[in-house]
Amino acid sequence: MPGEQSPREALPDKVTEAAEAAPADDPRKGAAGEAEIARLDDQLRRTAADLDNLRKRYQRDLDRERSAERARAAIAWLPVVDNLELALQHADAGAEVVVEGIKAVHQQAVAALERLGYPRFDPAGEPFDPAVDEAVSTLADPTAEPGTVIAVVRPGYGTPDALLRPASVVVAKQ
Repeated sequence: MPGEQSPREALPDKVTEAAEAAPADDPRKGAAGEAEIARLDDQLRRTAADLDNLRKRYQRDLDRERSAERARAAIAWLPVVDNLELALQHADAGAEVVVEGIKAVHQQAVAALERLGYPRFDPAGEPFDPAVDEAVSTLADPTAEPGTVIAVVRPGYGTPDALLRPASVVVAKQ
């Protein structure tokens, strides 16, 4: 990044500083000790550079995967957009034709969400599950078991493991 030091430049020369601060009779002060210090210093700097390169490569891979996933989602929605445009072109053809077109586009949209891993679910008649359902109201219903979903206000999308949106439901009460 501009204005940022590389890890090689940013690393303080601690190993060399420690060697210079060593007493004169220290065995690390000899030629062999200085060579070892230089080798370790070089190894440290190379490791830091490798780590920086790995971080940059990971960021590039992550950006590439995000871009590819956005493209896959957009491709899933293109037929829906195309058919909405067709429906708008034929809007003056009559209400019945427009309604049939809207139904077809709706089915395509639901299918696109399913292909992306978020199938539609309608929990009517099932026991209320707070993990995938959102109770928006309760209603006394003598024909339904208490705690049962008696109406779906808005369907949910996804699975218990990957929930995009919970179902908004009306739950039977005592």
